[in-house]
Amino acid sequence: MAGSPEPESYPTPTILPLGDSAILVRFGTTLTDSANRAAIALSDTLRDAPIAGVAEVMPNLVSVLLRYDPFHADPSVIAGELRLRLGKPTRAMTEAKHWHVPVTFDGPDLSEVAEALNLTVGDFIAQHNKSPIRVLATGFAPGFVYCGLHPQALVLPRRPTVRPSVPAGSVLFSAGQTAITSTEMPTGWHVIGHTSFSNFDTDRDPPTRLSAGDRVVFEVAT
Repeated sequence: MAGSPEPESYPTPTILPLGDSAILVRFGTTLTDSANRAAIALSDTLRDAPIAGVAEVMPNLVSVLLRYDPFHADPSVIAGELRLRLGKPTRAMTEAKHWHVPVTFDGPDLSEVAEALNLTVGDFIAQHNKSPIRVLATGFAPGFVYCGLHPQALVLPRRPTVRPSVPAGSVLFSAGQTAITSTEMPTGWHVIGHTSFSNFDTDRDPPTRLSAGDRVVFEVAT
């Protein structure tokens, strides 16, 4: 059909058993854009065409974990069904939602981050907010969201020490990613600001607003 997106090309996956009740499909050992897109695409495929016996599908940054009941499912059958789905062309993600997230850039690490990247604080904020970035994954803690990937010029390692606690709504920066916390938690990421945007609400179903593959634009809060 004219105008239809072309199928995306993804890394070759590795299917690994994890204990007696889980299978991991891994698209890489380090975070890359293509490996992350592959994990999101497989997760979407399994949502639309679930595998009998699989109780839970949990996408991560470069992998997808499938949990099953070993008393009611055969892992070899699940692996075979996985290979069938992985062997089919996957269309480019076209249904991603777009979000605008206001950020107050007042974090305790903001000046240090800008200096480490050889930027002024104003230039760092401008570069950070310049382009939409994808939601890479959610999880780790309730409502926690990873967004990326920023250009190589904005890649910075984590802090050498861990803060015992940062509040919900903290905006974190590290390793070419920006993250948003929805609960109070410890972190080794750089804290560059905070946001009123909340990604976690126990009264919602599902409780998170953002999904892997969504597009996020960070903006200076007014």
